[in-house]
Amino acid sequence: MEIKTISTDVLIIGSGGAGSRAAIEVDDAGLKAIIVSKGLSFRSGCTGMAEGGYNAVFKTVDKEDSKKTHIADTLKGGSYLNDEKLVEILVDESPDRLIDLENYGALFDRKDNGEIDQRPFGGQTFRRTCYQGDRTGAELMNALKEEIIKRDIECIEEVMITSLVTKDDQVIGATGLNLKDTSLIYFKAKSVILASGGAGQLFPVTSNTFQKNGDGFAIAYRAGADLVDMEQIQFHPTGMIKPDSKKGVLVTEAVRAEGGKLINKDGERFMSKYSPEKMELSTRDVVARSIYQEIIEGRGTEDGGVYLDISHLDDDYIDEKLETMVLQFENVGVDIKHGPIEVAPTAHHFMGGLKIDTEGYSSLKNLFGAGEVCGGVHGANRLGGNALADTQVFGRRAGISASKTAKETELLTNQEMVEEEASRIENLIKEGSIKPLEFKNKIKTLMWEKVAIVREEKVLNEALKELLEMQNKLNQLTVRDKKQYNTELVTALEVINMVEICILTVKSAILRRESRGAHFRSDYPETLDEWKKSIVINKNEIKFEAR
Repeated sequence: MEIKTISTDVLIIGSGGAGSRAAIEVDDAGLKAIIVSKGLSFRSGCTGMAEGGYNAVFKTVDKEDSKKTHIADTLKGGSYLNDEKLVEILVDESPDRLIDLENYGALFDRKDNGEIDQRPFGGQTFRRTCYQGDRTGAELMNALKEEIIKRDIECIEEVMITSLVTKDDQVIGATGLNLKDTSLIYFKAKSVILASGGAGQLFPVTSNTFQKNGDGFAIAYRAGADLVDMEQIQFHPTGMIKPDSKKGVLVTEAVRAEGGKLINKDGERFMSKYSPEKMELSTRDVVARSIYQEIIEGRGTEDGGVYLDISHLDDDYIDEKLETMVLQFENVGVDIKHGPIEVAPTAHHFMGGLKIDTEGYSSLKNLFGAGEVCGGVHGANRLGGNALADTQVFGRRAGISASKTAKETELLTNQEMVEEEASRIENLIKEGSIKPLEFKNKIKTLMWEKVAIVREEKVLNEALKELLEMQNKLNQLTVRDKKQYNTELVTALEVINMVEICILTVKSAILRRESRGAHFRSDYPETLDEWKKSIVINKNEIKFEAR
């Protein structure tokens, strides 16, 4: 297998909001950054797909808002599983990071007096969500992309990072499979920032891009890093359910923020039963479970969803505030201005992930993290609008920390480890009895049926047993020898990662014998004070951290 070596000061894995913001900070430090993307640069992450907004306390609409209230809302929304220090930093710095975005060229909606407009969002006491119509993430990514191009920061696309390279318990780079020609690239780096996003593709119905299989979690875990809160997976309440080609595609929370009503097949606005005060703008875990309950109790639509209706609003208002949604549904023959749409929960966000401290350091020397690949910020349930802020606040912090480390570190090499990784990948190319794509779909189905919105110990144990059996069959995958875009090889590598991450998720879900946030156990429906602690897991041990 051909091995090419590329050296840099700071390697950034992922070109979404967090990775891009980190790269800008590295460039400001006068160092060389390389951004590596599994897909196309700036287009394979989930930041650009975020629609609703960015939370920041500007008090332009509700003067009573405060950073203290934003912190309280975030902790309450996260069922007090959040790392409070990370929350305080998120809230304190998010306004300044939004101003950075405007300096890069992002445009946010304004009030008539020129101040930034702010809309209500789920689980929030006041209106603090800044937005650009219903395409906020795309606006954010366009600005970051332009800034990175202006600075001439190197971006390498269509390279799947397969492992972190270590030496003496220190991360010294990474290996990446070049999808274009199936060669291996050895990235030598003084420090590495993991900003690879989440793992919505562990489920068959997801709002995530198809690259999001949890690769970042897996490579960090195998290198020995601590992961935290891996049982906490958010299902966004409203995803499209038809046609099949659009199943799981996000229907932004902005639809509910602007007045959308959730209605069952009997015409009942059912959120009054589950959350009479917040109604449709309760936290996502509550709304998702409410929709799930309506469906399983027979009050869902024929297609297995519920209705979301915004047709009572003026057409012009809908066009202005929800332009993307109007076009998204027009493309499948649905007019959201004059009738209800059908929605159901979709796998959306991992609250768990790489354990980081306030400066973005992981438990491994010279490895840093930012964005959805990290755990701790959002606790057991993320508030809508906090994720975009997270990418900018902790992307910047990881960039600063990685730069400081790089200035004090020499480039090291571990050729033996790189060659072992090349051999591991090469050995996957062989005749086997299992097609990787079929195996992948089997994992997704298992997770949807047994480890999704409502969980129960007996079923979780069944899932764990099946996953361990699957892990033993990974050597039976069949992968053809093909140089250009070997999708079977990529899928095989993804499947290996997916099984590993699913096992960690299920083990954590079995351990947490209570219901908290997105983790709902039908056999342990209460939230217990004794479980106000995070599950921290690495390849050597499982431990607990009090919150």
